[in-house]
Amino acid sequence: MATFGDGLDKAVQKAFTRPAPKSAGAQMRYLVKQMKGTKAVAQMLRISQRTVERYVKDQIKKPRPDLAARLEREVKKRWQPQIRAKARQKAATTGGIVIDTRARLGYVAPIGSTDEDRIRHLTVALPPRYAARLFEAQEQGASDQQLQQIAAEALKEVYFQDGGRRAGSLEEVHFTDIEHLEFEL
Repeated sequence: MATFGDGLDKAVQKAFTRPAPKSAGAQMRYLVKQMKGTKAVAQMLRISQRTVERYVKDQIKKPRPDLAARLEREVKKRWQPQIRAKARQKAATTGGIVIDTRARLGYVAPIGSTDEDRIRHLTVALPPRYAARLFEAQEQGASDQQLQQIAAEALKEVYFQDGGRRAGSLEEVHFTDIEHLEFEL
């Protein structure tokens, strides 16, 4: 379950100016054009080259559910790369990113504080440097656990420590049992 990676992708996809192709034939034609041939598309989707050609010519219109999901995922991954890059750049330099989550959050702090983990619903605007770290880690192929750790560091600074105004001795934030997670650029 790639919660953080999928959440970041969905946030960026909201910046698209045109909808991605919906029909299987249009999606297949788009991928063939992007990858410059049916053979590469066939290998990527794990189907035969002939099947790709039949989708391109609209001889097949309704793919199997697993193929339809792979097809949609690959199209959205490649759709409007300049728009995607601009949205990420804006979030990483000026806009920042908003995280909306319902998860179990707690922290490690000195003895005597109420540091027990509990379910919290937070909507927090993270500064651009954390958006940049999240997108950079995602592009480098970071695991969902690594993205979760970056988000936990951001919540530690922004929510728990309020930018250095409180809880200065806070050591670590626990961010687990995620029920809901959404990002907004």
